[in-house]
Amino acid sequence: MPSLPLHTRMLIGFVVGVCLGLVANLLFAEAAWLEALVKYVADPVGQVFLRLLFMLVIPLVFSALVLGVVEIGDPKSLGRIGGKTLAWILAVTTIAVLIGMVTVNVIQPGRGIPPELAQELMAQTSERASQIAAGREAVSGLDVLLNIVPRNPVQAAANGDLIAVMFFALMFGIAATVIRSDGTRAFVAATQGVYDICLKLIDWIIQLAPYAVAALLFSITSKLGFDVLVQLARFVFTVLLALGIHFFVVFPILLRVFGGMSPLVFFRNAQPAILTAFSTSSSSATLPTTLKVTEEALGVPRRVARFVCTLGATANMNGTALFEGITVLFLAQFFGVELTLFQQGLVLVMCILGGVGAAGVPGGSLPVIAMILAMFGIPPEGIGLILGVDRLLDMCRTVVNVGGDMVGSVVIGRSEPVDRGATGPA
Repeated sequence: MPSLPLHTRMLIGFVVGVCLGLVANLLFAEAAWLEALVKYVADPVGQVFLRLLFMLVIPLVFSALVLGVVEIGDPKSLGRIGGKTLAWILAVTTIAVLIGMVTVNVIQPGRGIPPELAQELMAQTSERASQIAAGREAVSGLDVLLNIVPRNPVQAAANGDLIAVMFFALMFGIAATVIRSDGTRAFVAATQGVYDICLKLIDWIIQLAPYAVAALLFSITSKLGFDVLVQLARFVFTVLLALGIHFFVVFPILLRVFGGMSPLVFFRNAQPAILTAFSTSSSSATLPTTLKVTEEALGVPRRVARFVCTLGATANMNGTALFEGITVLFLAQFFGVELTLFQQGLVLVMCILGGVGAAGVPGGSLPVIAMILAMFGIPPEGIGLILGVDRLLDMCRTVVNVGGDMVGSVVIGRSEPVDRGATGPA
């Protein structure tokens, strides 16, 4: 089995977990041994995987955000291009997350589970979820806004206050760009090392995903039966619909209005990068192809393409941010956790920043999703529901991520008067 591709092993784990869980649900639903198997075997395996993901959240998000801000603030390449790139990332990622959140609120793919089964699922994680939620129930909207600025960033990290950690990382990155000394350069180099280590650890942890998928899905399907499969199909449909709207509606409008390029010309010339993104599920692995296509086939000036695409490979994650928003709201609906409009607004902000902080490798968004779930009292075990289909969705959202980099390069390249067209296609 280890010789098989990871996505194949995850699919096998998905099928094994679902099939065994369905059989257990149909034949042994009330058996004491089944309850013991779930409690002492399946749940601990899933918990180990989730704990490994949580372990990487703080160093991954901190290092990614600091590096992203430092790259934007690099005096050698900042100027107008850096400001335009930052504006592009924030604007288009916000549009993507809004599309995802509107879609999931309209379709409501997580609704429909019988109340008694949903309550049973909630009971499995009620102690931890209630502890997480209890610390936030008495907090007013003004307090939430004030708490974005942490009194103690170390304590915020220990408490899992991800948005406070993100704010601290952004401020740290901005200060690092202002102070151009040997010390700050050494710090940035060390931060790059932390980021690289996190990517390697994620790669190792994701190798455990097939077993975690089987264990987590066995736990859920042994309680829910076929109902969970219906919800999962609706979730996949919702994600693909939202990604499709962003890729085939929003991007063409931006290309035509701000980039002055025909969407058909763009999609035809961008095919190599799009296909590479779909097959690798990694913005970072696709970067060489993205740069080549953007410079040679799309005619973007080299200095613009290299800056926007390189930064975009780690910071411009439209599809990932959209997916994170849908996943959080889907699991909130699935477990019956009601999120207010204000809380959904916080999810929006965290997904935008999480899109910047997500690693540009397969599965890089999972630690961020797990932490956001915990922050809002949504059982993070629910992430096991999506892991079995995450490979397909990862391939699709990576296409949107890479597409956003290329569209942004075209738009920003057109707005740059200097050297425009110097590296255009023959």
